[in-house]
Amino acid sequence: MSRFFTQPPPHPSPGVPGEGEKQTLIELRRLNRVKRSPAAPLDPIGTELVTFFKQSVEKRQTKLGQIASCWAQLVPETLLSHSALESFNRGTLTVVIDSASHLYEIKQLLLAGLQEQLLIACKKSGLRKITLKPGRWYEGDAREERKPRF
Repeated sequence: MSRFFTQPPPHPSPGVPGEGEKQTLIELRRLNRVKRSPAAPLDPIGTELVTFFKQSVEKRQTKLGQIASCWAQLVPETLLSHSALESFNRGTLTVVIDSASHLYEIKQLLLAGLQEQLLIACKKSGLRKITLKPGRWYEGDAREERKPRF
């Protein structure tokens, strides 16, 4: 029974490490110095980023920019504020319209000849088809509260 009631060995004071702890710290510092591998040299990201921008973003945005300017010129201003160009992929322009009534009006305009005008004006950009879809690209209902949502 005496073995259950024995006192644990006294610990050294918290600020002063014992001889065994000193050896352990010395060994850990040595291992840290020996086992640490040097940091790999970093390649500058600037050149890769510029290359990516020129290949992926710039080429696509110039086409979409030309289409956007034609869209802004040919679509009536009252309907322009209710539409947003969402994407341009494989010759198809996707346009988001914020309400069903405006979607109907723009669809009727496209059927009445606006689509042909846009296709002719944007032929260099590769525009072949215009797809309309309902949706919102902003938060809030009032015109003053409209903030783009990403």
